[in-house]
Amino acid sequence: MSRLIKTDDSVVNASSNPAFSAILEASLDRRGLLKGLGASLALGLAGGTVSQLAQAANAAPTAPLSLGFTGLPFSTDDVVHVPAGYSTQVLYAWGDPVGVPGKQPAFKQDASNSAEEQALQAGMHHDGMAYFPLPFGSAHSKRGLLAINHEYTDDGLLHPDGMAHWNDKKTAKAQAAVGVSVIEVEDTGKGWRVVRPSALARRITATTPCAISGPAKGHALMKTQDDPKGVRVLGTLNNCANGQTPWGTYLTCEENWSDYFANNGELSADDKRYGIKATDAGYKWSETDFRFDRQITPNEAHRFGWVVEIDPFDAKSTPVKRTALGRVKHEGAMLVLAPDNRVVVYMGDDQRFEYIYKFVSSKPYNPKNRKANFDLLDHGTLYVARFDQDNTGRWLELTHGKNGLTAANGFASQADICIHTRRAADLVGATKMDRPEWIAAHPHKPYEIYCTLTNNSERGKEGKPGVDAANPRVDNSFGQIIRWFEGDNNPATTEFVWDLFALGGSPTGKGDKKASVQGDTFGSPDGLKFASNGLLWVQTDVSTSTLNEKDYAGMGNNQMLAVIPERGEFRRFLTGPRGCEITGIAFTPDNRTMFINIQHPGETSSERSDPAAPKAVSAWPDGAAGGRPRSATVVIRRDDGGVIGVA
Repeated sequence: MSRLIKTDDSVVNASSNPAFSAILEASLDRRGLLKGLGASLALGLAGGTVSQLAQAANAAPTAPLSLGFTGLPFSTDDVVHVPAGYSTQVLYAWGDPVGVPGKQPAFKQDASNSAEEQALQAGMHHDGMAYFPLPFGSAHSKRGLLAINHEYTDDGLLHPDGMAHWNDKKTAKAQAAVGVSVIEVEDTGKGWRVVRPSALARRITATTPCAISGPAKGHALMKTQDDPKGVRVLGTLNNCANGQTPWGTYLTCEENWSDYFANNGELSADDKRYGIKATDAGYKWSETDFRFDRQITPNEAHRFGWVVEIDPFDAKSTPVKRTALGRVKHEGAMLVLAPDNRVVVYMGDDQRFEYIYKFVSSKPYNPKNRKANFDLLDHGTLYVARFDQDNTGRWLELTHGKNGLTAANGFASQADICIHTRRAADLVGATKMDRPEWIAAHPHKPYEIYCTLTNNSERGKEGKPGVDAANPRVDNSFGQIIRWFEGDNNPATTEFVWDLFALGGSPTGKGDKKASVQGDTFGSPDGLKFASNGLLWVQTDVSTSTLNEKDYAGMGNNQMLAVIPERGEFRRFLTGPRGCEITGIAFTPDNRTMFINIQHPGETSSERSDPAAPKAVSAWPDGAAGGRPRSATVVIRRDDGGVIGVA
């Protein structure tokens, strides 16, 4: 997530605010109880469940890990720093050709590429991504596919004259610069390269045809004049974090899609709940593409806000919007398998006071028939999380006819729940969180789940929700990482216990600005992913405007840290160039190559660069000789060829 301007369109209630110290102390005390053999009695739950979870929380991996690098200091340099013994390589930057056979336009440093050329090049603002070994079904660590999200555009950089003289050609180029890249990559022995041409290379943009599947397919609210059946939509956009399925598909997630829509008439309840306003967030698409004008095309907004499934192994396949997973501002879609092989997908809704969701499929994953899994995400049960004060929790079912989700309350079908998921979650009483972002599951214990809650400057303000055990800080500028253990060691269950794994903060902070971590401190945790060996990686997204505030004095540019959860020590592994967000994490199966993304280097507090001075903040990655800063995918390797991060 990288939008600087965070709108708050939630319907919220005021509440009294207990002191931070009291909430935190009680939560940390209970966290200690979770790790003791007496946890089940202390929490009043069935003894077997919590006792098993407590033991799992303390259990070390089969081969205990230790961090094998010296932590970095904070940095304000315009470079990517990694520890001694590691090297970086820029692999795929905005404007680089994707590798479609016979169509490989070069990037022009003055940003004069056409919309048609941009549709064949890397989009802007790289975000979540995943590595798929080639061939399918292998564990190849030298050749594979990377699927990469392109979240949004900086039109000050995208066009030679920025936002001036807006027209349909600029809209078309902006729409070609978002979406997803699928590129083929290989390790040559001297470094990684993008394979060009590749029959598997493609770009998916805001105008690529996508199918609609699941409960909302064909619903009246999904129909438009151009799609009277409600089964096909053009494009995906604001693709933030991601997921990956065991059957080899990519899940890309539509986050701040509402920023592109405008409604200068009467705002509907849906507009207000999802943040659509009279004007868009400055993108101007609605001026030339009337799909994004709610007065002209009232249902188009219902066709965004979904998890989209893409088959990277088939360049001719159609992306599918999986509506059973709900319509929110999806940050990611973390997938694990339950003991009976049913698919469980965890999802955050990245906005202040929004919720954490999970979906449990009706049918199990079939490892012997890839195509048999292609509709698994269309049938199942959607839940939303409630985190209780005693560190227990429950998944609340979002099924038509249950928990008040009836026609009398505005939900005539499951399709209504999927389209109006936020309002359904409001009704059942889910816990309003401090911007749920990425979710990660421990690879050795898939019932042990982590979620970054990046920050919430509105927490505790007049008319807004006060603190609670899971969100314990007023004016929460530093964020936290929450962790939960699913009951009976089963991700498909409806009960869990939880704790606060870490609270971000300043090294010199006091009170509710103080960090609760061992080792290196950080703020605004965002990207989150486990390597297959059990090492957890945390990336930060402190906005440019926030970095200038006194609370963040001396904490430098955004960064990435490693932590072994069983030991709890955070160690700073990477710092990025000026104005960037660190995001996107992918590994080769042998964990000897890591891919990360540097998003929006040079970003300013205005969020749109000055085209007359594009390098005012950052010249990364091309340096002084380059024309404009560019988001890019970076390869990280150990110089001795060893496993990343560990001794």
